[in-house]
Amino acid sequence: MLAITLPDGTVRRYDGPVTGTEIAASIGPGLAKAALAIEVDGKLRDMALPVEADAAIRFVTRKDEAALEMIRHDAAHVLAEAVQSLYPGTQVTIGPSIENGFYYDFYRNEPFTPDDFAAIEARMREIVTANASFVREVWPRDEAIAFFEARGERFKAELIRDLPEDEQISIYRQGEWLDLCRGPHLRGTADVGNAFKLMKVAGAYWRGDHRNPMLTRIYGTAWRDQKELDAHLLQLEEAERRDHRRIGKEMDLFHIQEEAVGQVFWHAKGWRLYTVLQDYMRRAQVRAGYDEVRTPQLVDRSLWEASGHWDKYRHHMFIATVEDEDKTLALKPMNCPCHVQIFRHGLRSYRELPLRMAEFGGCHRYEPSGALHGIMRVRGFTQDDGHIFCTEAQIADETVRFVAMLADVYRDLGFEQFRVKYADRPEASAGSDEAWERAQSALIDACRIAGVEYEHNPGEGAFYGPKLEFVLRDAIGRDWQCGTLQVDMVLPERLDASYVGEDSARHRPVMLHRAILGSFERFIGILIEQHAGKFPLWLAPTQVVVASIVSDAEPYALEVVETLRKAGLVVEADVRNEKINAKIREHSLARVPVILVVGRKEAEARTVAMRRLGGAEQQVLSLAEAADVLAQEATPPDLRRA
Repeated sequence: MLAITLPDGTVRRYDGPVTGTEIAASIGPGLAKAALAIEVDGKLRDMALPVEADAAIRFVTRKDEAALEMIRHDAAHVLAEAVQSLYPGTQVTIGPSIENGFYYDFYRNEPFTPDDFAAIEARMREIVTANASFVREVWPRDEAIAFFEARGERFKAELIRDLPEDEQISIYRQGEWLDLCRGPHLRGTADVGNAFKLMKVAGAYWRGDHRNPMLTRIYGTAWRDQKELDAHLLQLEEAERRDHRRIGKEMDLFHIQEEAVGQVFWHAKGWRLYTVLQDYMRRAQVRAGYDEVRTPQLVDRSLWEASGHWDKYRHHMFIATVEDEDKTLALKPMNCPCHVQIFRHGLRSYRELPLRMAEFGGCHRYEPSGALHGIMRVRGFTQDDGHIFCTEAQIADETVRFVAMLADVYRDLGFEQFRVKYADRPEASAGSDEAWERAQSALIDACRIAGVEYEHNPGEGAFYGPKLEFVLRDAIGRDWQCGTLQVDMVLPERLDASYVGEDSARHRPVMLHRAILGSFERFIGILIEQHAGKFPLWLAPTQVVVASIVSDAEPYALEVVETLRKAGLVVEADVRNEKINAKIREHSLARVPVILVVGRKEAEARTVAMRRLGGAEQQVLSLAEAADVLAQEATPPDLRRA
């Protein structure tokens, strides 16, 4: 007898192997209708596959997050069938689910365009309506290769050849159409539903190699129902309205040009935003007991080899050679090996621990041009990087301190929500099993002591240690992974860092890698989109514009500017011979938080008419009162608390 344990602990017994479909039907017709897939001992499987041994199971219904990923995966298969039926001769390559949707890469002499979407979507809906079952088959390797080659599908044949010799070649059919796929899949094409939409096309090289043929990638989004799809499309519209590239141009913050691909030209207003944020972070770090340092940009490859980064990140490094010295240098892609060098410079004592080191470290990483995105993803960036050298016994306390600091920073910057992911050892890692077990146990214990609840993100740790990832939720519901805390027992060993313990013997410190913003460039892009450019007064690049109504008020307008500047505000004067409504429209588009309007009446009474961004009314204040109110409002939140 086969024992099947349900989520509530109930055990059902069957005479022999039984499919998920049969188990669901034996429980009840409602479940039989709702169950889209089955988890067997935690592994997701097709409903039609037999369970052949005792197991704990759970059914996946449309409300489950796992179902959403399967809907997107199956939507990619439906897309591929639709494309090949409409455009014979098109070769299919790969089509995974991704965040918020799916894509499929196609090889065709004539690239697809968005003009093709209407016909493809219509054919996809026909395939969904037909409700062909997804049927898994296992084929001999040679037979599968020969089949796809005979159809002219050379990319599929290449994929099969490159699979490990011991891997099963699984083929999924949906009616007459089939594809190479590991699965799992839903029951049939109808389970995909109609809450999908094709979004865009892009070019992509086969297997990401520019030496290979160029493919056309069609992106789509798919959801569990129309309500979710509509909400997503509305979010995309709002994201477009908040796009940091457009707002950055309207506010004159920065630009990027071909002569410095992936690097930012900060204009005066954008650089003010940058430096205000940096000054705020510097004060936060000083309060938290960090010593700020500065390390070189160009470092010999020998250090990167010793740390292990050369093997892991060489393809992301910019290399410089010094011919007369026969040296190979790399622009640093991260700061951690350099911070170890400062720790190693001189004899360290246990009395110095924890030693907290911080750097606004300039880094460079090669990112493919197609992956660059405004200032969100660039090649040259600055990290709010920090490393804490401590003992194992100090990990928990340092975690508590760091999480509290991070929460304060995010709150001050307008982010009330964040969640935490715990990422453990990846397949490609450095260090002993014993070191990893100690590091992972220490970080989990630290989370418990700090009261940090986390989601498990298996296998996504750094190559040298487990980590916590801090994910922000922005104003329109998008998630951004920014902060991190990593426990590292590998680099101190590799780079020979040590301290003298209370027993007068040498010991290895633990190295905690931590960041709150991550990259200044990326975080400022997130800030722009979070606030839609309408920054709180303390962050605003231009805090106040004083606009004159008539030319007679120009001397008083300039006096107001000078008064506010002495109060510490960033102020501009607009005394042009333009109508006041035109001035207000222009500065509102530039998202200036406060406009002070002055005319003859205000000059005589020594008052100002204050208009706030987005407000229809104005408030009349004396000049002294306005300066006082605005100076207090423009004070950064950490200084207000001081």
